[in-house]
Formats: sequence, structure tokens, C-alpha cells
Amino acid sequence: MKTYSRVLAIAGSDSGGGAGIQADIKAISATGSFAATAITAVTVQNTLGVQEVFPVPARVISSQIKAVLSDIGADAIKIGMLHNSECVRCVSESLAEQGAARIVLDPVMVSTSGHTLMRSDAVDELIDKLIPVATLITPNIPEAQALSGEKIESADDMRRVARMLSCGSGTSVLVKGGHLEGDTSVDILYDAVSHSFIEFESSRVQTPNTHGTGCTLSSAIASYLAQGRSLADAVGLAKRYLSLAIESGAVYSIGGGHGPVNHFFNLNCG
Repeated sequence: MKTYSRVLAIAGSDSGGGAGIQADIKAISATGSFAATAITAVTVQNTLGVQEVFPVPARVISSQIKAVLSDIGADAIKIGMLHNSECVRCVSESLAEQGAARIVLDPVMVSTSGHTLMRSDAVDELIDKLIPVATLITPNIPEAQALSGEKIESADDMRRVARMLSCGSGTSVLVKGGHLEGDTSVDILYDAVSHSFIEFESSRVQTPNTHGTGCTLSSAIASYLAQGRSLADAVGLAKRYLSLAIESGAVYSIGGGHGPVNHFFNLNCG
């Protein structure tokens, strides 16, 4: 019998379908893996922004993780929105209890529309408990600045902060450079195993449809890691997938704000 490459996505639900657990499922599926989920919060949102956040009780989050890992298992874990410190602790403890590996952590702090998705009390817990056990973290520039306390204004700053966030713990860091100016966007990967930097450059696409790009990228990376790819290959393949999804989604109009990328561009759905 054949088997699937399995990814457990631990994240919040986006009622608008463009980000969060919905984007995770789409990206993992589109890149060839099987997606299971543990929902950490229910958000009320659409393309215009987030209206409300309802955290899922820690006990329920832990139960979801245990139910998936004890039966289906996972070849990689993707972690997204963790709203409060209790949520961070229960995810950390649940993954340690189940011996989870290949963890991709996307430190989601603020939505595309500017709504705070992670309470300040959760940031220290994230730094202490989850970043040191992650295979890779994928902060954008504002998130990297918040985690490090350092200002980022250049590619050199990105490299310096990426190494700093690695914490000497073997955690690799992908700092996403989309918030810097320029005709191209450069993401910088610090590989904590080889102690080397790899740059991934892509052309900017002029489109408002960028909702869920961080969720999509981190989920695609987890999917490729689950399939046995090296970290550098997984990031490169995921970057290519996201670029094509953004380009394809740019010609669509949905909602009045930031629309989604086209996760299933390869199916030619219109």
C-alpha cells in the first residue's frame, strides 16, 4: 500500500478562506501532501480585516494534536497562529509528548490588515519554548524585529537577525524581505546546521491579493520537508510555488480588500 506525506497544521481558522488553517490545507494539498489540522482559534474575518478572535481552549488544542499524531502521524508540523501564552505552552508540551520533528514555525503576530493575532504575553513563551525546538522559523521583517528587538533596514540586517534568532539551538531562520523596498523581494535563509546563508529572490507582483502568503509559504515548506526534501530545497520549491500562486491570483477579484493567492493555479480552475 502507498502512503501519504503527512503534515499537521496547527493554526487559527480564517472565515474568509485566504489565510490560517484554510490556506494551510490548500497549500499542503496543492504541493502533494496530506493535511491534518489542530485549530487554535476561530477568527471572524474577510478580505477587509479581522473583526474578532475566539481562542480555542488549550485542552481542546492538545486533544486535537494527540488525536492526529497518535493515529495518522505526521512527517512534518506547521505551526501558525498561537493567540496567547497558554496556547503556546500547550502546543509545546503536546508536541514534546508526541516526539514531533520537522517543525516549521510561522510566528504570526499581526494580520495583513494590521489586527494583532498574538498577545504580548505569548511572545516570550514562543521564544523560550517553541523557537528552540523548531526546525525552521519564518518571520517577516516586523515579526523578526519584534522577536529580536533589533531594527532591520537592509539585507545585512536580515542576516544578522536571522543568526541571532537561531538562538544557538539548531533552529534555522528564514527572514522574509517583502517589507523592504525594491523591484525584487529577497528572503534570506540561515541554515543552522551548515551555518550558511542562502538568498531567494523573486520579482514583486503588483496586486492586493497577498492575504495568507506567510501561511501559504510556511505550509508549503512543511509539505516539502514531509516529502523528504532538504531544508534548502524545501524553501526553494515553496518559494517557487508561492510566486506562481501570487502571479496567478493577481488577475482575480474577490472581496473589497486583500484577496487570496491562487493556491490551485496548477489545476487551471477559473
